[in-house]
Amino acid sequence: MMPLCEKYRASCFADIKGQDLAVDRIKIFMQNFPKRKALIIHGPTGTGKTSLVYALASETNCEILEINASDLRNKEEVDKVMGPASQQKSLFADSSKTQFFKNKVLLIDEVDGLTTDDRGGLPELIRLIEETKFPMLITANNIWDKKFNDLRKKAELIELKEVSYNIILDILKEILRKENKVVSEDLIKNIAIKSKGDVRAAINDLQTIDKETLIQDVHERDKEEKIFNVLKNIFKQVPNSETLGLYDKLNMPLDEVFLWIEENIPKEYSGKELYNAFDALSRADVFRGRIHRQQHWRFLVYENFLLSYGISAAKQKNKTGFTSYEKPSRILKIWMINQKQIYKKSIAEKYCQMVHIGKKRAMQDFGLIKQIIRGKDETIKKLDLSEEEVEFLKN
Repeated sequence: MMPLCEKYRASCFADIKGQDLAVDRIKIFMQNFPKRKALIIHGPTGTGKTSLVYALASETNCEILEINASDLRNKEEVDKVMGPASQQKSLFADSSKTQFFKNKVLLIDEVDGLTTDDRGGLPELIRLIEETKFPMLITANNIWDKKFNDLRKKAELIELKEVSYNIILDILKEILRKENKVVSEDLIKNIAIKSKGDVRAAINDLQTIDKETLIQDVHERDKEEKIFNVLKNIFKQVPNSETLGLYDKLNMPLDEVFLWIEENIPKEYSGKELYNAFDALSRADVFRGRIHRQQHWRFLVYENFLLSYGISAAKQKNKTGFTSYEKPSRILKIWMINQKQIYKKSIAEKYCQMVHIGKKRAMQDFGLIKQIIRGKDETIKKLDLSEEEVEFLKN
């Protein structure tokens, strides 16, 4: 089934909602080319940066060549991939002998992917901007990083703002109408609010809900480092010095990360890569089992290594293109229920030992026990509850 975010990707300027100023600016850039040869479109995730470029190509009948910046790891790679593309006319060009052409646009997507480890990637990209005969459009989440100082000087900048809640709500309602799908008004509003301006995230959430979905199931997003960005780094890029620390930026238990990785491996890998990835995952599961059974927490470093570097190293080279990652909704719900049962049983066992009642009765009366313990620091201390158990009592 095609992801809704791809099915309803903007195909013209009229489809770009809430970014009227950016649309006007990109039109002016094209009219004035080659006064400025490059345009950097920057802003938060899911605000329509890439869609704006595709809408431009459609409106102006341009051929578009898309390159993910994460593939341009060094000077040689940049020159190999982008060098000819920045000089050659489109196959559909006319016989004009003018020096500059607008019949093709070069899209450098997610330039943030060029890390500080790259050997010459950014300087080479800047050189290509100076020599290109076609408009070069560059997207970035955070263009104000100091490593982009020289790049900013060579390009015009357009900032996309977070899309307002009302606009996202209208977009979701229109998609539901076209899909002939009925969802409660409160749930749609909750998705729109929690997305915090991220249109793509809101549409992805819309696709995952069903009649059993509750409002509390729509979790608020971590805007700085979401699981989708981490998955993209793991699956798309060859591992580097930053790979091992990716999960440290997530406010998510490693067991939950495990489920996300397991769900999305087949979306990116096949053949030998698929075998290597699931081999790394199975080994990570072995260490995870030893941690839970034997409480050998020193094995956590091995589980983390296999889930990050091991999964990423299953491929031989960087991957391009967009992949719609899916959250493991069914498995995740089962896991979360099981986690709640674990905390419930462990608290009940500790309580029944303190007050000398049976485990069965403690489980039956757990609702009352929970009220008795909650917020009572002295009782919590006597029961020797863990941080996770205390947190469970708050919910």
